Amino acid sequence: MHVIDSHTGGEPTRVILDGGPDLGTGSLAERARRLATDHEEFYLSVMREPRGQPAMVGALLVEPVDPTCVAGVIYFDMGAVLGMCGHGTIGLTVTLAHLGRISPGVHRIETPVGVVEVELSDANTVTVKNVESRRVHSKVAVDVPGHGVIEGDVAYGGNWFFIVDPSPLPVNTGNIRALTDLAISVREAAIAQGAGGENGEPIDHVIFQGEAPQRDVHSRNFVLCPDDTYDRSPCGTGSSARLACLAADNRLAPGEEIVQHSVIGSPYRLSYQTGPNGGVIPSITGQAFVTAQSTILFDGNDPFKNGIAH
Repeated sequence: MHVIDSHTGGEPTRVILDGGPDLGTGSLAERARRLATDHEEFYLSVMREPRGQPAMVGALLVEPVDPTCVAGVIYFDMGAVLGMCGHGTIGLTVTLAHLGRISPGVHRIETPVGVVEVELSDANTVTVKNVESRRVHSKVAVDVPGHGVIEGDVAYGGNWFFIVDPSPLPVNTGNIRALTDLAISVREAAIAQGAGGENGEPIDHVIFQGEAPQRDVHSRNFVLCPDDTYDRSPCGTGSSARLACLAADNRLAPGEEIVQHSVIGSPYRLSYQTGPNGGVIPSITGQAFVTAQSTILFDGNDPFKNGIAH
């Protein structure tokens, strides 16, 4: 299996060029469901140690249905097959450029939740125009065992988010373990208490929004991913959901740009335009860097061929 690894703001992406399972035909959403239900062992073996690492997201290249797209992709991590991944799309775009498959300019990429547009400005800088994002519920109260009632917004940015603003804890690197534990508890409580999408979709990510020490930075976030690790980047789909909340509260005007930092300080530039269905069309600009090009081997005698289950 041939792969190319990159990182976007410190968050790793592994693009699988070949050697993945046959997911058949149909829409990317249908193929993503097959990956989730029929090939869990495959995607976990790629993400888990000793081959993978915590926080890594896989990007399986597949044939797009839409002929205007340069690629189709299905994202996943150790916790779930994902609808969309913002940092992964930035990493994928830089990887495609590294391979010589695309040049600077605007391109379309098909994901299970729809087609996204990417603009490659240079070898490392990408702007993703994400799927329409929306806030579904405002100030939802969930009772978190051991912590009491915590309020947050439920929003969609390609994945489902529970966004707490302001964060119950300072968003800094010294609090990463405490933020992780609290976010896991918040997500479990939100799912148990039915705080999710319009059609009962469960929360898969939690965001804590905090203040940034720099004056020219709008805010700093901590994002918990489905695999219970934190996002080293500011999270593209999470930033999209956050933009929907800011727009709904009239705290950010269409076209106005802000800088969002992650808990480790990596930046995205964010803005939005009004969407056709009442939501927002987010624009996320970040940088990715290729870190490895390698061949992954699977030895049938390896006791950890399918990865280490923690």
